[in-house]
This record gives sequence, C-alpha cells and structure tokens, in this order.
Amino acid sequence: MTIKAVALISGGLDSLLAAKLIQHQGIEVVGINFFTGFCVEGHTHAIRNREGSRPKRNNALWVAEQLGIKLHIIDVVEEYKNVVINPRHGYGANLNPCLDCKIFMIGKAREWIAQHGFDFIITGEVNGQRPKSQLRRFMPQVAEESGADDLLLRPLCAKNLPPTRPELEGWVDREQLKDFSGRSRKPQMALAAEFGFEDYAQPAGGCCFLTDKTYSVKLQDLWDNRGRREYELDDIMLLKVGRHIRPSSAFKLIIAREEGETRYLSGYRKQFQTIKTVSHGGPLALIEGAQLDPQQLELACAITGRFSQGRDAESVEFEFSDHNQDLHSVNVKPLRPAQIDPEWIIL
Repeated sequence: MTIKAVALISGGLDSLLAAKLIQHQGIEVVGINFFTGFCVEGHTHAIRNREGSRPKRNNALWVAEQLGIKLHIIDVVEEYKNVVINPRHGYGANLNPCLDCKIFMIGKAREWIAQHGFDFIITGEVNGQRPKSQLRRFMPQVAEESGADDLLLRPLCAKNLPPTRPELEGWVDREQLKDFSGRSRKPQMALAAEFGFEDYAQPAGGCCFLTDKTYSVKLQDLWDNRGRREYELDDIMLLKVGRHIRPSSAFKLIIAREEGETRYLSGYRKQFQTIKTVSHGGPLALIEGAQLDPQQLELACAITGRFSQGRDAESVEFEFSDHNQDLHSVNVKPLRPAQIDPEWIIL
C-alpha cells in the first residue's frame, strides 16, 4: 500500500523541512497552499523596485520545486473572510486571527485528503515557536476543531507530542522525526544544511500581512470609515501598496511611492478617481471615496504634490480623472511638510 501525505506549504523554511522529513521516509508527498489574499508572496516583492535584492518569486511554488512535488494552490478568499472578520478565538497582537486561521487551513486540508484519497496531513508547526497558534496547549485544540484529529502530523516537533496515527500505524518512523521547540531557528537551519538546502525564505519572516502592525492599522481604518467589517480582494491588495493618507472622512489618497507602485496602481484607473502630476515628475494617486468637490480636489492635489518633484515649486499642474473618466487640469501649490497633519497619515 502506498502511503500518501499532503503538506501545508507556506513557502517558509519550516514547511519545507517538515515535508522533506516525510518525503525522506519514502512517503509520497504533495503540497497544498491556500490563497487568502493576505500573503506577501507574489505581490509586493514583485512590484517594488526597492525589493530588487530579494528573489521575486512565489516561495510556496519555489519550495515545491525544491522538493520535486506537486503544489495545489486553492483560492479560499471568500471562505476566509469569516475567519478574519469574526475569529472565534480572537486576534493576536494585530488583526491576525492565527488560531482560527490554523484551524481553518487544517480543516480544509482534512477535506482535501478525504476527497483525494490521501492518508494524513503534514504541517511545519513547532511548539512554542509562535504565540497562541503554536503554543503546545493549543495544538490538541487545533487538531480537534479542524477535524484532522490524529491524522495531523507535525514532523518538526512530533517527539514532544503524543504519537499520531501515522506513527502508531507504522506509516512513519517516529524516531526519524524531530523534537524542536521554542523560537530559535538554529535547529531548522542546521537541518536545512543537512538536507543541502542553502537558499530559503528568511526564517521567522512570516507570510501574512495581518501580523503586520502597519497593515492592520490600514485595514482597521478601512472598516472604521466604511462603518462595517467587510472587504473585497481589491481592497486588501491595495492596502499593501502605496502611502495611505486620509485628510477627511470623505476620501483617502493612495499615493505610489515608486515607479513599480505607480505602474501597479495604474491598473485601477477605471475604478477610482486619480491624480497625476503633469508639470513635474511625480506619483500616481488613487482617490477612494465619493466624487470630490473643488476644495477637496485642491487639497488632494496639494498633498500629492508634496510627494512629487515639484514639492518646492510655487505651482504644480495635475491631471485629474473623475469617476466618468473625464480629464481636468488642476494647478495647485504643493503643501509643505508642516502643513500635513500627522493624523492624516495612516502609514
């Protein structure tokens, strides 16, 4: 009988090593990656010029390539909304519903193995590595609430936990599993060297924007100003890009910080009012909100001018496009730094 396992692949070092440990025992392993819209990979690194020194790749796909396995990427954007908006177990330090997220993803993996005839699930979890979601006392809860129960194997810390069915049935040799614990990544890095892995995602780097304070502040601002906790995929993608400034409750500016972001935001021209400098080099700005009145438009242009090459000029010419895609020329004196209220800046 061929034993088959599915590994949750985030693109980090832990999931790479967990899958490799099981693959090393001759078990067939395939990867699964859930697309929620909140992951870093394949988005901000790809569009920012200042990320040029970092590999522009989707790390989950790259891990699968290193392991020589198939990777199934599953879109869970709509299902995942309830996890973010109404987490049963609350948030972490920011708007990260880590415990609910882990339960959700392992539960989806449990559904997947039942549908595809696989035997058990692998994750790269290490007890004590992350607060809440990977604390030892929560690990049985994750297995139970996800429905995975004893079909969930955590190869990197298995020796610190009760044996699972793959171990008890002899599908996996428990002695070849690990007893890693705590936040130090030195054991993982040593194991990576043992397997010959030299290039991998930065240990402890994480993948989810919801763990980022700056991103969480912008998401909370979005909810507060809409008066309801909801979002669409475009909303959460745009929160990753540009400088976000809200001069009033009526509108918000998303101002590109570099050429790569300007090109990306250009793809949203038909969905938003936009401002672009004409007389000087400068960024594209999206305007999120109702149709601007003349006073609001002047303020929006003056703020955008502050981040253009005409920041010290007496006047900067802008091209404004409204919701009807009608173009208007606007000449405004850019705001000086002292004129920008720090409370406007969302980060």
